Amino acid sequence: MPRHGRSRRKQSVSNAEASRLMVVDDDALFRESLIENLRDDGYEVVDFAAGQPAVDYLCGGGSADLVVLDWRMPGISGIQVLRAIREHGIDVPVIFLTVLGDQIYEEAALNHGAVDFVEKSRSLAILKRRIELSVRRNGHDQAAAAGETAAEPAEGLVRVGRLEIDRETSRAYWRGEEVPLTLNEFRIVDLLATRAGRDVRYRELYDQVHGAGFIAGSGEEGFRGNVRTLIKRIRQKFRVLDSQFEAIENYPGFGYRWRDDSTAA
Repeated sequence: MPRHGRSRRKQSVSNAEASRLMVVDDDALFRESLIENLRDDGYEVVDFAAGQPAVDYLCGGGSADLVVLDWRMPGISGIQVLRAIREHGIDVPVIFLTVLGDQIYEEAALNHGAVDFVEKSRSLAILKRRIELSVRRNGHDQAAAAGETAAEPAEGLVRVGRLEIDRETSRAYWRGEEVPLTLNEFRIVDLLATRAGRDVRYRELYDQVHGAGFIAGSGEEGFRGNVRTLIKRIRQKFRVLDSQFEAIENYPGFGYRWRDDSTAA
């Protein structure tokens, strides 16, 4: 059973000592080993052996700064857990931890708002590093959302052709209409658009979301697949507003570019 009695925190998270992790996995031995290592690193950890109790905990007011979620569990699966908490407006970052290494599962996880997808075959050190980077990123995002001083000063409005970027609010507008981008998607658009006409490597785009040095799940193709999924989702959102949107171009084998063309449709 998880420990209760701690109110939901609104302040930013900057280190392990201030962070509560939630581990959801039906493999008792693996879960206990992971929890022990995380607690040794200074994290507070709550854990569940099945998906539905985890959903009930979060939807009932329980708090977590990051969820480490198994995909395949009895009852409801990890992806169903993620869908359920998102439907309740809970936007806690989620890392999937699974033996299912096919890209189709990673794409499904990312499309439903997960921040990462890690195969269980990877070492504990890699998993812990990913958790650390995700917690840091979440803390930075919360600080920005609360209007606190960020590591890099906002530069106000940036216009690139028909695109307008507002860095103070992390919002993007196409032809005057807001594009409903997530914060990670906004970061990708911001990087591409402010370097319009220049090719941006897959690795650099990946690092823009996860932080420099983050290790992809399947080597080079792992981070390329991750970026392709993000770009696909971003294009779809722009095309809801403009069916002729073609501003994001692919440079096969290298990365993507934002067309340096003020009339790009």
